[in-house]
Amino acid sequence: MSDLNRGIMKFDGADKPVVVAVSSVIILGSILGLIIWAIKVAYIVK
Repeated sequence: MSDLNRGIMKFDGADKPVVVAVSSVIILGSILGLIIWAIKVAYIVK
């Protein structure tokens, strides 16, 4: 059992590279979107 298959990720296949890649893209994309939104709102950049 991999260490990635423990903790809150207790489902089978949680440590597959595809699952890790997709979840990291979603998380990083969300963070980037929030940063861009915050800059636009704070500084009125178009």
